[in-house]
Parts: sequence; C-alpha cells; structure tokens
Amino acid sequence: MDTRVRRHAEVLVDQCADVRRGDMVTIRASRQAEALVVALYEALGQRGARPSLSWSLPRATRAYARAMDEADYTTKDHELAAMEETDVVFLIGGGPNAFETSDVPPEMSQAGSRAHKPISEQRLDTRWVITTHPTAAGAQRAGMSTAAYEEFVYDAVNKDWAAQSEFQSQLVEILDPAETVHIVSGDTTDITMRVDGMRACNDDGDHNMPAGEVFTAPVPDSVAGEVYFDKPLMRQGNEIRGAALTFEDGDVVSFSAEQNEDVLAGILNTDAGARRLGELGIGMNRGIDRFTYNMLFDEKMGDTVHLAVGGAIDECVPEDCEFNDSAVHTDMIVDMSEDSFIEIDGEIVQRNGTFVFEDGFEA
Repeated sequence: MDTRVRRHAEVLVDQCADVRRGDMVTIRASRQAEALVVALYEALGQRGARPSLSWSLPRATRAYARAMDEADYTTKDHELAAMEETDVVFLIGGGPNAFETSDVPPEMSQAGSRAHKPISEQRLDTRWVITTHPTAAGAQRAGMSTAAYEEFVYDAVNKDWAAQSEFQSQLVEILDPAETVHIVSGDTTDITMRVDGMRACNDDGDHNMPAGEVFTAPVPDSVAGEVYFDKPLMRQGNEIRGAALTFEDGDVVSFSAEQNEDVLAGILNTDAGARRLGELGIGMNRGIDRFTYNMLFDEKMGDTVHLAVGGAIDECVPEDCEFNDSAVHTDMIVDMSEDSFIEIDGEIVQRNGTFVFEDGFEA
C-alpha cells in the first residue's frame, strides 16, 4: 500500500475523528477511493471500531433524480435511524465525473436537499470528517498530471497541523471579539456584516482534511452590499461562473451569473435561509496555492475569502444568537490577492492577501 494513503487514513482516524474502541463508523466514498477505504478499514480495525461502508454512485443518483417526482421526496427514515446510531462519519470525495448530475433539474436537487436535511443535521451531531482521495478525474479537473495532483493532495493533508493551528489562531484572536467585518475586492465586491456575539472558529483538522481556514457566522439580517465571486464553483454537477449577489438587510435581493444562472437561482430558492449568508470563511492554508475545482481545497487557499449562502455552522452560533437555517450550504470564493482588503472593527487586518501578523503587510 502507498505509504501516503496509509498516512492519510491515520490522520483521519487519529487526529480528525479521534476514533475509539467500539465506535460505530459510517464511511461514504466513491469507488475510485477504494485504496483510502482499505487503509481506513485497517486503521479502524487497529482501534477496535465497527465500520460500515456505502458507495457513492453519481450515475445512480442521476438516474433516481431524473425518474423521481419532486413531490415524492421525503426523508429516508431508515438512513436517519442509522445515522442516529453512528458515532463517526467519513465522507470521501474523488468520483469519476464531476458533471454526472448536470442534467438533473435544479428543482429536483433542491427537493432532495430539503428531504435530506434531517439526516445532514443528525450527521453534525457525530464526529464527522470530509476529505478527498486523489484520482485521475480530480487531476484532470485541476489541470494537473495524476502524479502531480497526488503530491498536491498529500502535501496538503500530511503537514504540521499544530503549527498551522497556531498560525490561524492569530486571526481567531482578532475575529472572535469583533463586531463588524468589511470586505472589499476591486470595484466588484464591497460587503459589510456584523459578527458580534458569534464565535470565530479555527479549522485546524477536526472536520475537514485538508483544513486551513478561520470561519464565523454573520448576524443574519446584517449583511449589506455587493459581492462578485471570481472563482467558479461546481454545484449539482454544473459549473457556476461569475456569480454576483446583492444583499440588503441580510437577504439576497438580486443575483446573476455568467454561466448556469438557473442553478444559482435554484440554490437561492431552496428555502428562506438560502438567501442569507451562513458563513464567512477566510482561507489561510498557504500550502494550497492553486485553484483545483475542489471546494474542500479551494476555500482554504491563502489570499481568498469564501461566503456561504444557506445554513450556518453550529459551533459559530451561541444559543442566544440567531441561527440561519437552511437545507443548503453553498460556498463561493472571492480572490483577495490584489486591490483588496479585510477590515475588522475599522482596522485593516489583511491587504492584498497578506495578514497584519505576516511579513510584508502594508497598512
């Protein structure tokens, strides 16, 4: 077995999920991730955990969605019951065709999201981890050779996470007590939001692998301004390019996209919460230095911020604060490398991608 795959599995089991003897573990993976699944089973066996496996088959998902009646989508009670008995969940990406569900009507995808919401919420009560196994398809989307993409993935996963956590904690200390955030990029993004009362969280390897961001939740009705997302995103098997949103009193009041605007519309029309921001994330993983069409990596890039329409993240929202609830959580990225700044409580903390605590920062 490739030692890098075994190390990946050990990071997931030991660091991310802290798997213990007797834990009931669910693994959902693509067939192309078989090597990582085998390594995970080995690591779980060494710890006395009890895994179960379900394969992710996008072709089957497509066939089902195209045959299904929208009104017939309901929560799968047996899947919910299984999740209620699960201690740890591993979700492993790396499928063969990112566009497999591109011809599923947006309304069907949104109906599926709403029906799956109780299961997704139950998963959040487990020790869950999302990761990616490097495949030829992933390399092709990234515009890289398979070998180079493998090195890219493993370099992002197998790193000094204690040092990364310490680096990111400097931003947590600034953002956690903050009241307002102002983000400007060029002449296309100028957006403000309140974050008072919300928690700033350090993504240093608990749930995402690779990790590498600091994130929080905006006060739902406080977001105002315009934002243009420079980087494309894959959603429901479609590539959305040039998405732009305008917010007033927290709600998206107008939107556009240069490609697949109907898919963006479907996301925003999922429910009331889908037209509000659930997350502000700031990428801080300098080891991820290129865009790869994989949001798990792309949102962690240095010199970027990402905003997610839809559901907030539980750990960011104390019980006495308003929680933005939605069946979707869709991250979109703004390039902050040039003609850009992040201002927190009136003080610029990042300019052109460089943080105030990094060498080369210019106030």
